[in-house]
Amino acid sequence: MNSEKVESALVLHVPAKSLDYCMALWRRYEFDFRLRKSRVTKAGDFTFRANRAPRITVNHDLHPYLFLITYVHEVAHVAVHRQFGNRVAGHGKQWKTAFQQILEPVLTEVIFPDELLLAIRKHMVDPRATTFSDPRLMRVFRQYDSRAKTLTLLSDIPEGAVFGLRGRWFRKGETKRTRVLCHEIKSKRKYLVPVDATVENVQLSFL
Repeated sequence: MNSEKVESALVLHVPAKSLDYCMALWRRYEFDFRLRKSRVTKAGDFTFRANRAPRITVNHDLHPYLFLITYVHEVAHVAVHRQFGNRVAGHGKQWKTAFQQILEPVLTEVIFPDELLLAIRKHMVDPRATTFSDPRLMRVFRQYDSRAKTLTLLSDIPEGAVFGLRGRWFRKGETKRTRVLCHEIKSKRKYLVPVDATVENVQLSFL
């Protein structure tokens, strides 16, 4: 993507006051940026191949505050890879430090509502591999998501229920801390899905 395409993608997804900073990160770290359809197990990712620019992808359907956090989360991976290559853990000390430092400039009342800003600051004392693994933070995020009142969370439905997610059908299995072991009906594959994932068309039995 060139500068115009990156900006046209970001302007629709991040808080307006954070756009210039997000563009500055793209210019500084020189990565390929792409939007992706909703994915079952992740909101964004970072990939690197030899002789190619690093690539960051973020799910297109995240609301602006969560999109911004996810974007910066992945930029921190690029920063760490630039300095250490593959010699350090993906979400280890170096990544946590980079994430804290790169996110700090946008942790202001100009961009985030006070309650959400406080929750993010608490989370960033020791950031986790995914924001979805912090239920308290996700509860606050949902207060600022206009879709929240019409959404059903995976954590709200009983074990054994069948539900739709990203156009696919799953059966809810055992909850393992912040994720749920779910079985895709068609492929019979197993996925660990965040407990706060939004689901649809919930059925107590699959007909």
